[in-house]
Amino acid sequence: MSSVPESLRLRRPVSPLELFYDLVFVFAVSQLSHHLFEHQDWRGAGETAVLLVAVFGTWAYTSYEATLLDVHRTVTRWMIVIVMGLGLFMNSAIPNAFDDRAWLFVIALLLILFLASAVTALAGRTDTLREHFRRTLVWLAASTPLWIVGAAVGSETRLWWWAAAALVDLTGTWLAHPLPGRALSGQNLAFDSEHMIERLRLFFIVVLGETVLTTGRVMSDAPVDAPTIFATAGVFAALVCLWAVYFGGGEDVFTTAVATTTDPVRSVRLGVNSAYVVLAALVALAVGSELVIAHPLGHGSLTLALLLFGGPALYLAATGWFFHATAHGAWTERILACGACGACVVAGVAAIWLPPLASLILLDVILAVTAVVLARAHQSLARSLQAASKT
Repeated sequence: MSSVPESLRLRRPVSPLELFYDLVFVFAVSQLSHHLFEHQDWRGAGETAVLLVAVFGTWAYTSYEATLLDVHRTVTRWMIVIVMGLGLFMNSAIPNAFDDRAWLFVIALLLILFLASAVTALAGRTDTLREHFRRTLVWLAASTPLWIVGAAVGSETRLWWWAAAALVDLTGTWLAHPLPGRALSGQNLAFDSEHMIERLRLFFIVVLGETVLTTGRVMSDAPVDAPTIFATAGVFAALVCLWAVYFGGGEDVFTTAVATTTDPVRSVRLGVNSAYVVLAALVALAVGSELVIAHPLGHGSLTLALLLFGGPALYLAATGWFFHATAHGAWTERILACGACGACVVAGVAAIWLPPLASLILLDVILAVTAVVLARAHQSLARSLQAASKT
């Protein structure tokens, strides 16, 4: 069982302000999908990945800090409102961040990151929290020159500067911003893990919801015929299956693992780390789905195969890794996820030559079988974890 004292196991519901804040990221995910759709090449994929790391990083930073500071405090609420406003400017610049709106994107991004970390470094309730976010500011200071130089140089070399900056920020997030001899220890730290789990759940629904919006928008512009209708239904079925992979028992595994660990901060941090990949996977699937609905009986291509099957493969790989890392093994779930990834790879090769609608049907079959099998495995794993916590 967890060794965190009951007095430190804070429990607060997600506030309406935090839900309001998440709406900014419905817009962000839509912008990322649009950017990738307009730039369907390796450079476009790289640009989208860099922008995704920056955008989701702002969500992760602010959500963590709101959880640690307590969203009901006045200073926290003001921080969220200001970040929302800055986020609107940042996300509006996404389609042209590598053209003429680089400074708008970078200035808003850096203001968000430094504001959120500085507030927590000053207003954190404990010395441990304040000291940790002072380290976070050091990491941000290391990436800031790279973001600024990238905005100042031409668009041809901007990607390399921003990729280096994004890598520094991502590494800091994944490692919890350590400095030599100084690292965050989450044990016995007051942290509302249940609150942060709920934040992740809601963000996941936001991303899926944006994909539904994309599907509806493309459907409204497409001719109303049998192939388009079947393609839209197929995309919806794929989204339902991906939803079921997590909410069909996986959520219980995550919740139980966090509730019974001695270091809930680490478990939630691993969840945030995997969410970067999950977000990238769903953006790829959204663009692949848009291509299928627009031309269901067209010709297959490598681009379509990578988007339509690479996205779900990334999604399954990320969730498989997460369950393995947090649930003390979870080998059955990891092997099943790897098997489904392998099936996506094989089907993706075939999708180069198959009509898009046929490829989508293959994807639906793979995801439906995976969702059913993983749901049973996750339910069994959750029961095992709950039983082990009582012994």
